Amino acid sequence: MKLNKIFACLLVASAAWQGGYAQETKRNITLEETINLARAQSVNAAVALNQLKAAYWEYRTFRADLLPEVNFSAKLPGYYKSYSSYQLDDGSYTFVRNNYMQMNGELSISQNIWFTGGTLSLNTSLDFLKQLEGDKYNRFMSIPIALTLNQPIFGVNHIKWSRRIEPVRYEEAKAAFLSATEEVAMTAINHFFNLLMSKESVNVAKQNLANAEKLYEVALAKRQMGQISENDLLQLELNKLNAQSTLTDSESSLKNNMFQLRSFLALDESEDLEPVLPGTVPEVMVHYDDALDKALSNNSFAKNIRRRQLEADYEVARAKGNLRQITLFAQVGYTGTADNFDMAYSGLKDNQIVEVGFKIPILDWGKRRGQVKVAESNREVVENRLRQETMDFNQNLFILVERFNNQRAQLNIADMADQIAQKRYNTNVETFMIGKISTLDLNDSQAKKDESRRDYINELFYYWYYYYQLRSVTLWDFDSSTSIDADIESIIKH
Repeated sequence: MKLNKIFACLLVASAAWQGGYAQETKRNITLEETINLARAQSVNAAVALNQLKAAYWEYRTFRADLLPEVNFSAKLPGYYKSYSSYQLDDGSYTFVRNNYMQMNGELSISQNIWFTGGTLSLNTSLDFLKQLEGDKYNRFMSIPIALTLNQPIFGVNHIKWSRRIEPVRYEEAKAAFLSATEEVAMTAINHFFNLLMSKESVNVAKQNLANAEKLYEVALAKRQMGQISENDLLQLELNKLNAQSTLTDSESSLKNNMFQLRSFLALDESEDLEPVLPGTVPEVMVHYDDALDKALSNNSFAKNIRRRQLEADYEVARAKGNLRQITLFAQVGYTGTADNFDMAYSGLKDNQIVEVGFKIPILDWGKRRGQVKVAESNREVVENRLRQETMDFNQNLFILVERFNNQRAQLNIADMADQIAQKRYNTNVETFMIGKISTLDLNDSQAKKDESRRDYINELFYYWYYYYQLRSVTLWDFDSSTSIDADIESIIKH
């Protein structure tokens, strides 16, 4: 019996603990707080940051290609015991047995020459050979210093083109990251106002249900006194049922939008978010010419246009460089050989190599010329597309500026309409109570009240959405008249 009581107490305590754990905590959340949380915690923000990091390290890799590179290569050791062919004095071949060990090491410093496209390197190396059978001996060969130049002539200078393209690509990535953070804010605004609209719908549905129940009770009393018809009474009862159904649907929509916002902001499911209706909006007027100048200066679109134009020019230059290939290879230095390590660095002799290799097509049936024509045609296609994209970008920005400037007036109209519709509904409720209007007029005023409230929140949403869309395109804060920028280095290294 005691065990049963203890078990029952444990069940009650467990249920109480689980109920307390699952209980949601209310949290008021403003639009500004939603945007800040989205920029800090959302998956979209993390994706934008990772894309920026990838672009940053690609740019760092390009910069490293312009700096001297130090390499050490070695074979420690190599052992060989095998037969190999050997040509005799009479021209015949035989096989001889080899049994030796070989080691070598080389230290080199190389530097790309960006203005010529060649490579200059400084090398030092040491080779060691130890014969293990027959006349056993050791042999060293040293190259204390050698200067090597590898220079393509008439070909495309890849390094020079990279110096023109890669900085533009990185600037494009930085601007794209800043625009992406504003786009994260736009997504947050969308989720926030979806939740706000659902919350308002629930509040309106509760108010409408309370009014419908009250009016139905009054109608029952009036019906008993013969002041209203049976049809009006049934209509009010139907209004009450519709209000109950609307409340159920609104609560379901609220839960769905609550989940979406919490998921987007990476918040705990136990938080019951209470969106706060924004009380004020930025008082700004945007001029198209000013917005276009800022967009072309700051937006990644302008950098994207520049990069693609450079890449098209590079492809043409590369195709022309492939018409003929001439390469200069030159090496000067000293070398020495001896049976011991010390003597290998004594009595050095000069070591010079100069080679000029070339490849010029004699008959290729116009293949290389055709490749040049293809590259030039592709460049013309790119240029036409860039012109069209520029026109579309300018037009879309013009439409966006017009919509934003007009949205202020739309918001003011919606605010006034909301207040008037609410007053009209309150007046009609009082008028209906004294029997001066019909249920049809009452239903109409209620529908207009609900519609006006939704319209106001919707117009408020569009104002904020257009505002942050303008920020995303221009990377300019029109409220504070400052550019939208960030310390990219600290963000990446954070």
